[in-house]
Amino acid sequence: MKIAQIAPLIESVPPRLYGGTERVVSWLTEELVRQGHQVTLFASGNSITSAELVPCTARALRLDPDVRDAIPHQMIMLDKVRERADEFDILHFHTDYLHFPLFRSERGRTLTTLHGRQDLPDHMLFYRRFSDMPLVSISNAQRSPLPGANFVATIHHGLPLDLHAPSFNPQGSYLAFLGRISPEKRPDRAIAIARAAGLPLKIAAKVDKADHTYFRDVIAPMLNGPEIEFIGEINENAKSEFLGQAAALVFPIDWPEPFGLVMIEAMACGTPVLAFRCGSVPEIVEDGLTGRIVSDVDEAVRALPGLLKLDRKAVRSRFEERFCSARMAAEYGRIYQRMLHRLPTLDSGYRHPPRVRPPSMDRAPEAPPTAA
Repeated sequence: MKIAQIAPLIESVPPRLYGGTERVVSWLTEELVRQGHQVTLFASGNSITSAELVPCTARALRLDPDVRDAIPHQMIMLDKVRERADEFDILHFHTDYLHFPLFRSERGRTLTTLHGRQDLPDHMLFYRRFSDMPLVSISNAQRSPLPGANFVATIHHGLPLDLHAPSFNPQGSYLAFLGRISPEKRPDRAIAIARAAGLPLKIAAKVDKADHTYFRDVIAPMLNGPEIEFIGEINENAKSEFLGQAAALVFPIDWPEPFGLVMIEAMACGTPVLAFRCGSVPEIVEDGLTGRIVSDVDEAVRALPGLLKLDRKAVRSRFEERFCSARMAAEYGRIYQRMLHRLPTLDSGYRHPPRVRPPSMDRAPEAPPTAA
């Protein structure tokens, strides 16, 4: 098939540092090329890919100090896609929903993966207006606020099996926090858990401009003492060491997380996950097997001794079974084929109101069983 992958322009594909969506687009694109598809990637000019690259900005917008508003750049990219649309069998967007009005007439071969939270009131109005645009959710939890939207599948993210080497005998005894410093990610909870448990904590995290005040006023004053180490933002190469040598990943979120890529990155390293029961967490973490799911700081502290005894080889094994990029690309490939041949829905696994618009096309995966 001839497939266009349309990525966000905020980061390169793959990103140099932080950037979950762009990382997933890269893994999907490379795997589709490996499987023999003709793939064209619309992305920033400093992206690296084995697909045909259509540069839509000179570099990632986050790295360009002259960029104040991303919308004009994104709209130019969408116009480039529109100009070449007839060259492709499938147009796969990862750019939220800005393209809906432009590509509604092409909805039969247009697929949109939603990567962000969808529980905001303004989203509901928009998806009602464009209820015929086929969507993919990255977890069942992500799609639950939008029962009237045209979700054709839930496809969990996957990453290459050889990206992170597992570590079954980690040398570090620290807890790891990896991602972004923000109120919804709750690094303050991670610090509280580590201190209550008497374990060191290493924080490798990006601080966005929007979160500078939160970092300065809330988190920075908590970084006193040698047991809490703030490393800052790290790149892909550093993740294997950081996560693999950790005793556990702490994922103490306080928001409806759509997926949580860091959880499967930790699992790839064999590292168990201590996660709070929000959003996608119960779909990703198998309680008692790949991690523990808790509801508050006290429960997290009580769960830590059992968490640290989990079999790291079993954690890695479940990652390989559930979260590899080859599986992710194969699931997308089946959707592409159904769109191409106009096959009927198989999405009976997720319940939503009856619709008369174009049907859904795939079954949403069930959440994993809870271990005894």
